[in-house]
Amino acid sequence: MTNATLADVPFPARVLGLGGVIPFAGCAAVFWALFDSAPFWAWKAFEAQLFYGVVILSFLGAVHWGSVLAAREEAEQIWFRLGWSVMPALLAWLAALMNPLPAVLTLVVGVTAAYFMDLRARDQGWFPRWYLALRKILTLLVIASLAASLVRLVV
Repeated sequence: MTNATLADVPFPARVLGLGGVIPFAGCAAVFWALFDSAPFWAWKAFEAQLFYGVVILSFLGAVHWGSVLAAREEAEQIWFRLGWSVMPALLAWLAALMNPLPAVLTLVVGVTAAYFMDLRARDQGWFPRWYLALRKILTLLVIASLAASLVRLVV
């Protein structure tokens, strides 16, 4: 069984998925660009990136809940999957309550954990093979954007 590539991702999923990275990258760029000259707006961009990260991390868990609903499995078989599906939202909620540095780190950990759970889901046949090709690039771009803001925070 071969791994899918980004070319295997349906066009709408590819466009919407990659478009979803724009707020992460854009907010990181604004945070860097305005940090010294317009700190108020720089911090607004950083906050926007964090709040968007909270929403997206929650969404990554919801994908699992939706997958369980679509599969129509019996209750005994879905405890693990539904249990995981709420974890990203709980982690995101905690990140929203944190100071900037731990919030960014929490989002990075959450997005990374979600990727590895999606990998497991793909290997179990719960998600289409193309989903991980998309998730891999999106995860890398999101982490790079959050890392850029993290670097600006500590430099």
